[in-house]
Amino acid sequence: MPAFPANAARAVQDSQLRHNLRKATHTIRAKRLSTIAEVPDWRELREAAKAVKDATLRDLDRHLLCLEEQVTATGGHVHWARDAAEACRIVAGLVRATGETEVVKVKSMATQEIGLNEALAEHGIEAYETDLAELIVQLGDDRPSHILVPAIHRNRAEIREIFLRSMPDAPPGLTDEPAALAEAARLHLRQRFLASKVAISGANFAVAETGTLVVLESEGNGRMCLTLPETLISVVGIEKIVPTWRDLEIFLQVLPRSSTGERMNPYTSTWTGATEGQTFHLVLLDNGRTDVLADEIGRQALRCIRCSACLNVCPVYERAGGHAYGSVYPGPIGAILTPQMRGMGSPLDASLPYASTLCGACYDACPVAIDIPEVLVHLRARAPHPPAERAAMGAAAWTFSRAVRLTRAQRLASRLRRLLPRRLPGPLSAWTDTRDLPEVPAESFRDWWSRTQGGPR
Repeated sequence: MPAFPANAARAVQDSQLRHNLRKATHTIRAKRLSTIAEVPDWRELREAAKAVKDATLRDLDRHLLCLEEQVTATGGHVHWARDAAEACRIVAGLVRATGETEVVKVKSMATQEIGLNEALAEHGIEAYETDLAELIVQLGDDRPSHILVPAIHRNRAEIREIFLRSMPDAPPGLTDEPAALAEAARLHLRQRFLASKVAISGANFAVAETGTLVVLESEGNGRMCLTLPETLISVVGIEKIVPTWRDLEIFLQVLPRSSTGERMNPYTSTWTGATEGQTFHLVLLDNGRTDVLADEIGRQALRCIRCSACLNVCPVYERAGGHAYGSVYPGPIGAILTPQMRGMGSPLDASLPYASTLCGACYDACPVAIDIPEVLVHLRARAPHPPAERAAMGAAAWTFSRAVRLTRAQRLASRLRRLLPRRLPGPLSAWTDTRDLPEVPAESFRDWWSRTQGGPR
C-alpha cells in the first residue's frame, strides 16, 4: 500500500466515512468516560495493570513455559509459531487432520494479523466469521477498520445492502433497524454453529498458573464457538499472558470499561485445556513480538490489551479511518506496533510513526499507560530519512553543538532576514505549504541579553 499520507488524503475526502467514524467514536468515548468515572481508584487500577504487564514481559519466557506445562497437563496441545507462515501452516494442518473443510471463528486480531482466512482458503478450508461486525466485513469483501468494531466505517443502511447482496438467506423485507439486522445475522449463523466441528479463536488473556484462556465478548457467538465444536484451535500472541488469576482480576475491570464502556462484558468465557471431550490446540504466536520486546522503549506496545480506547480519542483516526493505516492494528497503537513487528522497510510502515499529532490523548486514555507519543518519537528517529533531510539534521546538530557556532548562525540569519522567502523553494516548499515560516528577529535573544543586561555574549 502507499504511505499513510496518501491513504489518509483519499479517506478524508469521504464525507460519509468521516460522519460514521465521528458518530461511533464519540458515542463509545462518552460511554467510557461515564463508566470509568464510577471507579474511585481508576488511576491506581491503571498503574497496577501497567505494573503487571511490565513484570510479565520481564519474565515472559518463564511464564510461557509455565503456561505450556499447565495446558499440556490438562489435556491440551501447545504449538509454537515463530511467524505468520508457520502459524498458518500449523492451523491448516490441524484442520486438515480432522477431515473438515469448514471452520467457525471467534473475532481474533491475531488470526487477522497472520492472514489465516486466506491461508485456509488456499487449502480448501472455508472460514466463517461469527462476530457480527466481522461478518459484515467478510460479506462485504472488506477489511476491518477498528480493533473493537471492525465495521465502524459502515452505517446501518450500508450493512442492510451488504446483507441483501451477500447473505443468501437474508429476509427479503429486511430493514436497516439494528434489531432486524442482528436477527438476520443470528439466523444466518445458527446452522453454522450447530454443524461446524472445528472452531478457531484468539484469546484476550492466558493465565499462566493454571493454563486457562479467557475470551471477552458481547454477542454470545464466542461462547457458541468455544463450546460446541469438537476441536478448538486458539491462536494467541505471546504477550497476552498474565501470571495469575489475581492479575487477571485487574484487567477484567479495566478492559470492558475502556473498550465498550461497560462495567463488565456480557460474556466472559474461560477454559482450561481440553474440556468436556473437546480436543484443544493452543498456537503461541511470536511474529515479531520478541523483536519488539528487545526494544526498551518500544516494548511498551506489548502491554496493549486491544481495548481500542486510543483509537476512539485520536483526531487523526477519526478523520482518516482505519484502512489508511494498512494494518489490522489501526490508530495510535497500530502506528507503534505495526512498524516494530513488520519493520520499517516499506513506505507505509516507515510513515506510520508520523500518523499522529503527538497530542497525547491516546496516552491519557490507555488503561495500561502506554506512552504512545514517546514510542512514536522513538520510532521516528529510527525511520529512514531522505539524504537531504539527513544532511540538514547533521548541519543543525553541528551548529547547535557549540555556542559560538549557534551565535554566528543567528547573527547571519538576522542580517539576511529580509532576503529569506516566505515560501521555501523546490522540495522544501512542502514544509511551508502547510505552515508559516517563522520570522527571523532583527536581534537574537543572546545579543539582546548581552546588550541590555551586560551578560556574556
